[in-house]
Amino acid sequence: MNIKRLSELNDAQMRNLLRSDVEEVTSVVKRILEDVLKNGDSAVIKYTKKFDDAVLKNLEVIEEDIKDAEASIDAKLIKHLEKAARNIAAFHDEQLNDELWLTEFRPGIMLGQKTTPLDRIGAYVPGGTASYPSTALMTVIPAKVAGVREVCICTPPRPDGTVNPLTLAAAGIAGANRIFKVGGAQAIAAMAYGTKSIPKVDKIVGPGNVYVTAAKMLVRNDVEIDFPAGPSEIVILTDQVSEAKIASFIASDMIAQAEHDASSVAILITTSKKLAEKVDGEIERQVKKSLRKDVITRSLKRSAILVADDLEQGIDFVNTIAPEHLELMVPDPLNVLKNIKHAGAIFIGEYSPVAAGDYAVGTNHVLPTMRYARVLSGLDVAHFAKKSSIHIISKSGLRDLKDTIIALAEAEGLEAHANSVRKRFER
Repeated sequence: MNIKRLSELNDAQMRNLLRSDVEEVTSVVKRILEDVLKNGDSAVIKYTKKFDDAVLKNLEVIEEDIKDAEASIDAKLIKHLEKAARNIAAFHDEQLNDELWLTEFRPGIMLGQKTTPLDRIGAYVPGGTASYPSTALMTVIPAKVAGVREVCICTPPRPDGTVNPLTLAAAGIAGANRIFKVGGAQAIAAMAYGTKSIPKVDKIVGPGNVYVTAAKMLVRNDVEIDFPAGPSEIVILTDQVSEAKIASFIASDMIAQAEHDASSVAILITTSKKLAEKVDGEIERQVKKSLRKDVITRSLKRSAILVADDLEQGIDFVNTIAPEHLELMVPDPLNVLKNIKHAGAIFIGEYSPVAAGDYAVGTNHVLPTMRYARVLSGLDVAHFAKKSSIHIISKSGLRDLKDTIIALAEAEGLEAHANSVRKRFER
């Protein structure tokens, strides 16, 4: 990888680091969406053959297939999935608020809020070049904790028309109601518009490649989404220079995100040219031993090792790029944390790798990418519910507000609003 000074990055280089390939695939994705909207299942089956090389007769996974998948997996691995599921459920359970709260703010005026889960959501679980049972846990469990009635999963099939057994097992453990063997933009279209086989959902959540992300952004007039989630991003900020193991840790964390997708981005920001060189050498050594060497190599061509003049310059860059994942390996992390404004998930210390959040610690790994961490939060139970304000007002309570309501309504030229209050006090 090339090592550059952060202060010497020109505008073109900065844009290159922050670029997304979503716009490049938008026209292709639009045609897929339109085809699925018009032709339903037949279009879904056509694109599944084209992109996944799978010929499908039925789009839905049957219960027997889920049981067979669970039976085919080593019992120890099932226990690990169950442990991760318990941790995810426990963390998201802490996010729950009261279903209904009411407070008397002043005499005669009772106000509150009612939280109602969504009826049906669609969870996209990636497949293709890798299986992601962890994403089945991360998308389904929070929805179930929130009280969603029906959770449908779409995930790409393998060429033989089956779904990876680990993904099916995880979906079963998480409590998914229905699973469909469909991936890519066609899966997003099917969940957004509904087909004969796949029901229309209220909201689509989950990460994916640029085609999935583009599709999610294009269907927002028809269905809500969580946020653009993918391809993966990591920024590591450090000013440590001494320990050789730090270079090894950093290199392995950058490679871990790079192995997701050729469009993933991994960036190191360090105040030490010496550490930058160590990490560069470690990356070269570790990539040679990686199983997904081709994907990693392509991803790292988009990535960077940047040497900052000082930690403050590095923090400014983090807040500019608003990464999906941020690792802080600094001596005073909590003080640095105060100055971090924009990051999807933050991992503090050399023993807090992103992989811990990806799999088992309990937090959610579905996070905003493409700089959306500036304004959006990662997936949580709030994404699966909506809130309604509650108003219980007595006659005396309304009388106390009557003059204010009428005055403001008339000031806005909305006489009927004012009259709707006046009528209640006419003799």
